[in-house]
Amino acid sequence: MTIPRRSWRAAGTLAAAAIVGLTGAVLTAGPAAAHTPTWDVTCTEVSLHLTAYNGDVTNQVTVTVDGKDLLPTETFGKGLDKTIALPEHDKALTVRLVVKAGDGDKYSRDESKQAPVCEETQEPTPTPSETKPSETPTTATPTPTDTPSETASSSAPAAAAPSPSSPDLAETGSSSATPIIGGAAVAVLLAGGGIMWSVRKRRTAQH
Repeated sequence: MTIPRRSWRAAGTLAAAAIVGLTGAVLTAGPAAAHTPTWDVTCTEVSLHLTAYNGDVTNQVTVTVDGKDLLPTETFGKGLDKTIALPEHDKALTVRLVVKAGDGDKYSRDESKQAPVCEETQEPTPTPSETKPSETPTTATPTPTDTPSETASSSAPAAAAPSPSSPDLAETGSSSATPIIGGAAVAVLLAGGGIMWSVRKRRTAQH
């Protein structure tokens, strides 16, 4: 059985159209699945995680807080990772993220989130502890010194000075009183000899 050429041509045309349709669907679904803007807001900071963007075009991102620029308009390519500190605040802040994709407004984003007030952490009040009795201080024993102190030497009694009324000590050298003393000694000897002679004479007379 012979198939006409026209049938082959028709089948080829249908196959080509199907391939083109599938390719277009894939290309169309690709960018839609990309462009992932993820961002988080806390009481202290804003974290940006922009991924899977088209790097062949110019993309832009802006972050404002209560209408004031926190991140002025900044351009990026395939992605952007950034953390921005929030100013101190005592009430909730409105943080707005604006992303403009260079390959179409359908990939752009305009979102807002609230930055809460940070809770103040109070330090725990210390529990009063029982008063402990103070330790009895120990009296340190003084270390004896080898060298006697000057105070001890100065407190020794001074030698008694000779009284002016005490009799003069005999002089060992020549003196004017030496002849008198010698004469007195001779007189004592003579008197003693006379006494002894008288006593013997009396005893002889008695016998």
